[in-house]
Amino acid sequence: MSLPLMRDGRQARAAVFAFSRRGMGVARQVMELPAQWRAFVPERLAEGDFAPIHPPLADFVGPVFRWADVMIFVSSCGIAVRAVAPHVRDKAADPAVVAIDETARFAVSLLSGHIGGANRWASELAAHLEALPVVTTATDVNNRFAVDAWAAEQGLHLGSRAAAKAVSAAILEGPVPLRSDFPIVGDLPPGVISGERGPVGICVSWRQGGPFGVSLALSPKVVRLGIGCRRGTAQEVIREAVSSVLEAHSVCPQAVKCVCSIDLKRDEPGLLDFCREQGWPAVFYAAGELAAVEGDFTPSDFVRAVTGVDNVCERAALLGAEKLIVRKTAQNGVTVAAAVEHWEVRFG
Repeated sequence: MSLPLMRDGRQARAAVFAFSRRGMGVARQVMELPAQWRAFVPERLAEGDFAPIHPPLADFVGPVFRWADVMIFVSSCGIAVRAVAPHVRDKAADPAVVAIDETARFAVSLLSGHIGGANRWASELAAHLEALPVVTTATDVNNRFAVDAWAAEQGLHLGSRAAAKAVSAAILEGPVPLRSDFPIVGDLPPGVISGERGPVGICVSWRQGGPFGVSLALSPKVVRLGIGCRRGTAQEVIREAVSSVLEAHSVCPQAVKCVCSIDLKRDEPGLLDFCREQGWPAVFYAAGELAAVEGDFTPSDFVRAVTGVDNVCERAALLGAEKLIVRKTAQNGVTVAAAVEHWEVRFG
């Protein structure tokens, strides 16, 4: 096992707290693992890479809690719990919290075991320190698939935390079906079977929803939107057209990876403002690149006369993708298409 990069490709921001010289020795060993480290100790012990803690501890921890992806306390569990308790808000946003005793015998996953990755951190820290990992989440102790942890590791959007909770509960009682729009590589994990029916199930897709009574939709960022528009089209008009297309075809907005168009639109204010608003990167291609894309497209003599290529949105969406999932749709001078990249479901 190795500690993963965060979803945006960076190393984790990690903070370690120690409260004695013996604990500092353990902290130094912890900081041998790859991460962006910040280390804190009581003021009387501060030296080198160890910055001073200014009491009260819980107040001092607050800004670090908001900065960190993982917080490690070389201390009792009680100290760690009291330090972070005032700042705990949401399991989808709280950092992983792990406690390690000063003799490095145990690494205890305390908070955000699945989504935040505390269980993986506890296991990795234990292996590094030759300690015993302590993980108490039900799916892990019963050797069942932890869907929220897997989704976080794969960078998948979790459609509903309530549905994730339902899956975690159901998987303790029996197998849960999984339906995927993508090829599955490797064996399904314990507690998961292939299927499309059932009261509770997992659906890995670029689409919203699913076929089960309670469907947990998990979406990778694999959808490329192709957009064309008239010169001077307002951001609001583009937003309305894109929203209409996504809704009509049940495309999960969180599955969108980028917006693609022709390089003539590189300085189009409305389009650029829309991309910034959504947090979607904008990718632009030359007419020759778009013309070289193979496929059956919706041609337009007007578009060819203006841009030098018969279709912008479909070709731009498909360049670098596997298949079109939404053909050219026009609304108020905006054309929208969508394509999905190749992606595989991997376990293990």
